[in-house]
Amino acid sequence: MSQFHIAIDGPAGSGKSTISALVAENLQFIHIDTGAMYRAVTLAAIEKNIDLADESAYVFLETTDIKYVNDAIYLDGNDVSNLIRSDQVTSNVSQVSAHPYVRHKMVDIQRNAAKGEKVVMDGRDIGTVVLPNADVKIFLTADVLERAKRRYGEYLRKGRIERMDDVIEEIRVRDHKDSTRKESPLRKADDAIVLDTTYLTIDEVVMKIIDIVKKEHGYGL
Repeated sequence: MSQFHIAIDGPAGSGKSTISALVAENLQFIHIDTGAMYRAVTLAAIEKNIDLADESAYVFLETTDIKYVNDAIYLDGNDVSNLIRSDQVTSNVSQVSAHPYVRHKMVDIQRNAAKGEKVVMDGRDIGTVVLPNADVKIFLTADVLERAKRRYGEYLRKGRIERMDDVIEEIRVRDHKDSTRKESPLRKADDAIVLDTTYLTIDEVVMKIIDIVKKEHGYGL
């Protein structure tokens, strides 16, 4: 089987990237974190000092190279995996990723990266837009408080101190922006399997997805 696509979607803090990377590692698939790609676009836009609200200013993407390889994101050949996690990028990525032009460019890149490959791709519109014919579609979710706790823990590990109330509000605002944008809003694909991760460990979620891939779809059996 030369091509097999697993689409994993979900809101902020649902564990998409971590879980997708582990599923890909277990199955020896390629992992593509589309959220990192939009962060790379945001970083590039900030560095170019363009008006982030001006969709026409993103024409620089015509000559910009963005790749996600071995769980690292490259912008014009430079590894920007750490730079895309800055507060400035985080606070602006929703606005940047809402532009139809930006999304269309990224979707083309993402589809080409998955063509003919065994891929686990995560994001917010993978099962609905990027890979609508994916072999397996998973929609991860968790309640707001649990997702905020996870994000709060990430901040602490990075030495960033935040109030929990502020992190909860950050998650709620991001949910609203992602689910109400006009272009490719966050939503569950009709044929996606929902996994509520609120009371599950990362390893438990990973194994559930692998079981779905192997038992329900016969991959590797």
